[in-house]
Amino acid sequence: MRKKVLIAMSGGVDSSAAALLLQKQGYECAGATLSLCGNETDGAKRIADGLGMPFYIFDEHELFAREVMDHFVSEYRAGRTPNPCIDCNRELKFGALLDRALTLGYDYIATGHYARVAYDAESGRYRLLRGAERRKDQSYVLYQLTQHQLAHLLLPVGDYDKPAIRDKAREAGLDNADKGDSQDICFVPDGDYVTFLQRQGLTLTPGDFVDEAGRVLGRHRGLPCYTIGQGKGLGVAVGRHVYVLEKDQVHNAIVLGDDSALYASSLLASHVNWISGQIPAAPVRCAAKTRYSQVETPCTAYPLPDGGLRVVFDQPQRAITAGQAVVLYDGDEVLGGGTIEKSE
Repeated sequence: MRKKVLIAMSGGVDSSAAALLLQKQGYECAGATLSLCGNETDGAKRIADGLGMPFYIFDEHELFAREVMDHFVSEYRAGRTPNPCIDCNRELKFGALLDRALTLGYDYIATGHYARVAYDAESGRYRLLRGAERRKDQSYVLYQLTQHQLAHLLLPVGDYDKPAIRDKAREAGLDNADKGDSQDICFVPDGDYVTFLQRQGLTLTPGDFVDEAGRVLGRHRGLPCYTIGQGKGLGVAVGRHVYVLEKDQVHNAIVLGDDSALYASSLLASHVNWISGQIPAAPVRCAAKTRYSQVETPCTAYPLPDGGLRVVFDQPQRAITAGQAVVLYDGDEVLGGGTIEKSE
């Protein structure tokens, strides 16, 4: 009997190519779109229809609003900078969608992420690996995957680079083969996240820009308008290029300073996930990155008694930001990661 897979389809070329590849591999395929914030298109259904696949639309507006959008607002309210795509992956794509798939009798779900799943027979565990094409690798946003989820996950595009995926879509006659990649947060399609936050009830309270000694340098629009490491659009002239070093919630102040002051040697993280399912008993030599676009850097990861994580870098890292993720790698394997609480 053929294995059944439910493919998360967005209307983009990557998820469409995932469906195409899995069909060719002999799986019994169906497509699905999660209706989340009211701006989904019918592109995914059109592709699924063209491939002769059943197609589902699952309404997850309430879950998305509660776990992703509300969390996005609360994190900015707390002076942090969240990554909503990671929250969505955890709660929606690999949470709600997987639950629905298993309930409907599917063996797997699949997405168009550029990453890979491998099974290690010796340890009896699943491993999450980078995509074969490093420049397109999306494993950073998947660090929260569990053994249960990996056991029911297929990532067929992870063995290819983007040009090869577009070629396969073009050869199959898919009309989205040359569709551009989406760069925006789905619920902030115009990129203006500050206006979105205001619509959600977050009030911007102007305050002072100060230097590291506390001297007032000017006025800011409100803490959510800025992020650690920002050097443009500050609207303050101090005779040299300065950057956001800290968002001081207590005094509603933003500390500005030189680029050199943005570097820190370690960080603390919470909500830690170890993909193996086991917390290491000793410090782990590995590599880590603290932003999606970074190149990972050597470090030592120290599991903490409270379930948290301390990461000490071999070389100081720039603009470590509370609310973002630190993700740990051992070569091509993703070990896990957590939410950054603060730099040290």
